Amino acid sequence: MKTISDIAKMQEFSMQLHVGGLRVGFVPTMGYLHDGHLSLVRAARRDCDVVVVSIFVNPTQFNRSDDFEHYPRDEERDRRLLEAERVDVLFVPRAEDVYPQGAATRVHVSGLTETLCGPKRPGHFDGVATVVAALFNMVRPDVAYFGEKDYQQLQVIRRMTADLHFPIRIVGVPTVRDADGLAMSSRNARLDSEQRRAAVALSRGLRAAAEGFATGERESRRLIEIARACIDEEPQVRVEYLEVVGGDDVQPVARAEADSVMAVAAWLGDVRLIDNVILGCGIPSAGTLGGQTPSGTGATGRSGGRPAGEAAPAAEGGGFVQGGVQRLGAGCADRRWERASGRQSRTISKMNRE
Repeated sequence: MKTISDIAKMQEFSMQLHVGGLRVGFVPTMGYLHDGHLSLVRAARRDCDVVVVSIFVNPTQFNRSDDFEHYPRDEERDRRLLEAERVDVLFVPRAEDVYPQGAATRVHVSGLTETLCGPKRPGHFDGVATVVAALFNMVRPDVAYFGEKDYQQLQVIRRMTADLHFPIRIVGVPTVRDADGLAMSSRNARLDSEQRRAAVALSRGLRAAAEGFATGERESRRLIEIARACIDEEPQVRVEYLEVVGGDDVQPVARAEADSVMAVAAWLGDVRLIDNVILGCGIPSAGTLGGQTPSGTGATGRSGGRPAGEAAPAAEGGGFVQGGVQRLGAGCADRRWERASGRQSRTISKMNRE
């Protein structure tokens, strides 16, 4: 695995890849990797000739300095995980290069950023859109992969990519969950054992709402009540928002339709978690261990937000996954990425030695 920190060298290397006719897949991350991140890597590995993963904890998307300071980091562990996944390039740009002195440009996406997390985290999506646009210019990929767990972020990036005419295809990859249903997140590492147990109430509530939708309930108010009743069983969970929104515009809807999204944000202590479910795409199965990608790649045995090798908590009351991925993800059918027709298999080992 080649490691690049210099932006100009990353751009030059990407240009060489494209001159050679290679298809570049890109997975931007903030590190402290778990199986959710690795499912993105595996999707890129299947689709593309070259896989680039970036690790950059972006300061401009944190609206609380303590959140930025406490965000978990372990670059050496991340490096080992990426090498095991046969990643070709690890890109670790320096903050002073991403945001050089005097930098004054920000990317703002209207509309999509004004609901759900937007009002609760002022400036967050501007930071996300700005850094992703910058990373796109640095890496210059053909395809970029993002998790559907951060559904609003995924929609913001899609809009930004289209509006700024980036020649990049955005692929959303289904949420990966632990055996008990909790969506994998680097922030899970900050939960103590009691908070970790209580956090499962979020996915439990979403599942109950999905079941209500599947049996004919369409009123958003009632679906929210169904989910809230489950979540409120855990007094440690402080709900920040619980809403049903349109799948494309992320605006609140009074009546849920197929592909409407139920989204939740909640606090456990000083840890903020988010999750979502796409209504109308079937009911998730119970009790399946997380860590599997849409195409059936086997689990890695790693658990979201925990160091590799540490056991996941026992499942409680049935899981929320099918084969380890949330099958209620946006696009449920046929929103998986196409393989490039007629693509030839190539290697970049020679370039890595240069």
